[in-house]
Amino acid sequence: MSAELLGRTRDEWTKAADNLSIESRMFVDGGYRDATSGETFESRTPRDGSVLARVARGGADDVDRAVRAARAAFDDGRWRSLAPRARKQVLLRWAELIREHTEELALLETLDVGKPVNESVRVDVASAAYCIQWYAEALDKTYDEVAPSGEGSLVTITREPLGVVGAVVPWNYPLIITSWKLAPALATGNSVVLKPAEQSSLSALLLARLAVEAGIPDGVLNVVTGLGPEAGAALGRHPDVDKIAFTGSGEVGRMFLGYAAESNGKQVQLEAGGKSPQLVLADASNLTAAAEAVAWGICYNAGQTCNAGSRLVVDRAVREELMPQVLEVARSFVVGDPLDPATTMGPIVDQRQLDRVLAYLDIGRDEGAEVIGGARVATGTGGYYVEPAVLDKVSNDSRVAQEEIFGPVLSVVEFDGLEEGLRLANQTSYGLAASVWTSDLATGHRVARQLRAGTVWVNTFDATDVFAPFGGFKASGAGRDKSLHALDEYTGLKTTWFDLS
Repeated sequence: MSAELLGRTRDEWTKAADNLSIESRMFVDGGYRDATSGETFESRTPRDGSVLARVARGGADDVDRAVRAARAAFDDGRWRSLAPRARKQVLLRWAELIREHTEELALLETLDVGKPVNESVRVDVASAAYCIQWYAEALDKTYDEVAPSGEGSLVTITREPLGVVGAVVPWNYPLIITSWKLAPALATGNSVVLKPAEQSSLSALLLARLAVEAGIPDGVLNVVTGLGPEAGAALGRHPDVDKIAFTGSGEVGRMFLGYAAESNGKQVQLEAGGKSPQLVLADASNLTAAAEAVAWGICYNAGQTCNAGSRLVVDRAVREELMPQVLEVARSFVVGDPLDPATTMGPIVDQRQLDRVLAYLDIGRDEGAEVIGGARVATGTGGYYVEPAVLDKVSNDSRVAQEEIFGPVLSVVEFDGLEEGLRLANQTSYGLAASVWTSDLATGHRVARQLRAGTVWVNTFDATDVFAPFGGFKASGAGRDKSLHALDEYTGLKTTWFDLS
């Protein structure tokens, strides 16, 4: 299926988009529902700014209805009490259904957030299916523990699901990040209420329907669409939600910490963005590979990536050789219609985010940076397109070097010598990811140990797989998505002590 889809033309994708059936009601207790208020909000496609759908505008009453359905499903054990092998088979079927519906899911993702359609097929849909499959295969291969208590007692340590999980996901990778939350939460037996970003609700609604078709019982997975200050805040404050798993901005992440404090003290797991450095040392020998990785690290997904390599921290000894290559690769990105397979960079997600990106270019100029590129691309469609931008000669304490822009904007910071480079790389409130480029393995290992980031790449960037944990230090949040460690995020340890005397 994927190979066939990747061979389609722009006209074929456009025709498929025109014939796409879009469901825009929320999904609660096994079926689609209008908002209690009957209200909706507009979902506009960044492709041309037109209204794609009118999505149910859920509020506190809808969140309460979804949480009650999730709690009932958890309490009666219809999902959590199934044998691990039985849950595994359902999740595997869900992964296959996702693959069977690649066309619809890819189109929804592309129309909703502007991803090039071939990337939606090749990366986003495929990764979501793979993530769910991976956790399905892992869940019956994890074991509990027996404590060393001696002959007079038996002490078991078991991992048990937390209950009702509220998952709040962003618009930049809706399918992928949703799967990072849902797969381990459901594999461990929890019920989930999912709140997608208002810019990207549509793929989640199809994902939920496919889950029920695969055999996940009604009420176990619910999707409440709506605005953050309404549905998101209500989910964060709900007293019967046991955990919030959030990916998004630091500002909103801190709000969820406040919501937890105001309500029941629920657990809050945060992934709250980054300002990731690509640290290029003087001894880096393969500058061609480094330039490719630097450009892709900021241009992929139009720079709308939590761990985007948005700071190039480069030794002056190699700067003059590296920078022309970075600019050459960045200029090779084809900005255009995301339904055109020739496009390698689609639009910014919406007008508000485009305005934010353009405003940061002005801030960079005001701070003394040299701005290369960054012009708005006129496609004649009304979409939100901008070319990649490089901010050269940036001070590391400037706003454009410290604040998350979330667009295809690279800030270039120079240094002299390893110690200064390491200091500048770490000189940010974020700690999600980083990379180091060096020809000396011992140097790479030593620098990686000193970089305060949840993921560090050496002589590569953004290499990833579900088996490796993802999350950050400092203002980037707490907790980890992906890997077996994510199973711990959705379970609690129970000690059971048997007196054998």
